[in-house]
Amino acid sequence: MRRVSVLLLATALAACSVGPDYQRPAVETPAAYKESADWKPAAPKMPASGQPWWSIYDDPALGGLEQQVTVSNQNLKAAEAAYRQAVAIVAESRASYFPSLGIDPAMTRSKPSAGSFGSGHIRNQFSLPIDASWVIDVWGQVRRSVESATATAQADAAQLAAARLSAQATLAQDYFQVRINDAQQQLLKSTVAAYAQQLRITRNKYLAGNAARSDMAQAQATLENARAQLVALGVARAQLEHAIAVLVGKPPAAVALAPTPAPSALQVPVVPAGVPSELLERNPTVAQAERQMAAANAQIGVAVAGYFPTVTLTGSYGFASTMLDTLLHASSLTWSFGPQIAANVFNGGLTTAQVAAARASYDETVANYRQAVLTAFQGVEDNLAALRVLQEQAKVQDAAVAAASDAERLILNQYRAGTVDYTSVVTAEAAALGDRQTALNVLQSRLNASVLLVENLGGGWSTTELPDQSLRVPPPGFPAAETKESQ
Repeated sequence: MRRVSVLLLATALAACSVGPDYQRPAVETPAAYKESADWKPAAPKMPASGQPWWSIYDDPALGGLEQQVTVSNQNLKAAEAAYRQAVAIVAESRASYFPSLGIDPAMTRSKPSAGSFGSGHIRNQFSLPIDASWVIDVWGQVRRSVESATATAQADAAQLAAARLSAQATLAQDYFQVRINDAQQQLLKSTVAAYAQQLRITRNKYLAGNAARSDMAQAQATLENARAQLVALGVARAQLEHAIAVLVGKPPAAVALAPTPAPSALQVPVVPAGVPSELLERNPTVAQAERQMAAANAQIGVAVAGYFPTVTLTGSYGFASTMLDTLLHASSLTWSFGPQIAANVFNGGLTTAQVAAARASYDETVANYRQAVLTAFQGVEDNLAALRVLQEQAKVQDAAVAAASDAERLILNQYRAGTVDYTSVVTAEAAALGDRQTALNVLQSRLNASVLLVENLGGGWSTTELPDQSLRVPPPGFPAAETKESQ
């Protein structure tokens, strides 16, 4: 009964935990996004239930590449390994809940000096002890350590989700840039064909004596300049293909994207931003900062526990004998049991400094969390503004392209009729080509803003996908890591 009472007392003492209990600090959250006021996307579209976020672009080629990112991207593999390491650290911390048992069989053969007790006779000593030790978690130091390690592992899971979303968004931007590059090439190819036709017309006029030699030189220069622009686009496209290959975990030589048709099928869907308060649950970067804050808060309790004594129960049970054949006899049985209390009387202010450092570290994570929230709001507002302004710019630019094309056609007809000089033709052609290229650049900017908005809104991710206290490996949405056994 005495031993049971000691164990019950230890269990009761272990029910308390020093240090502050975690509560998420408040952050200022607006009621609505500023940049979404008085503006409604032309055709908002969200992925169907259970579908990945990139399905809103209706591009099977993009979808095929995106699916390879989670499986093969090496940066994500590194982040997933870091998460598994954090989960293992949680298991290490939880091991301190339990007593440690050890067996330490030993055999010694000794000969004392002639002047000592035993007169130099050789002696044998055999022992077979089972030692046990249990540090009672009276002040909750172990529980706070487990709490901190668990929150850290959850933060790593959020970081993994953020890294995956970032890689997917980067891939989408690179892919759309390839599509725009292809459209630029098609534009320049048609321009080169038109300029070659004009050069033939100008040459014929020159041979007929109706045009100056300078007109033919200008036509030749305009044609070669367009050809140079067309060739230069190949460098950017090759580099984009290489970047996409690395994102999907393949060598650059293994990925080749076929040229795509004109970007008339490229639409700019916009995911509705929703209520700003939802961003705290949808953005994995914000979730990561919040979990880091919870981990730092638990470390305060770990540090505060250093002010209090530790209680350790130790025991030993085994056999000891000078003869091997009598080692397991009842007469060789030995045992011991007893508590041990250890406390720091003076350590030069070490514990106080550790508590102050833990509190300062927590304050740092609070500031980082609030900054992460502000940055997330800024990202959403920036891309909402970009989409709103670029949508208006696209309308104006389309009108400019139509006007420039009409002017180019009229001036070219006038030149053929001999009513204007060739300089007017060159000016009109340059203006029309520039407006068409600007329209494609605006489309690319709109697609990029759309992807970045999806990324800032979490891409459909939610804090409900964070692993719970059981810390599943791997976390939801990620394939199991390859091991030698699985290979």
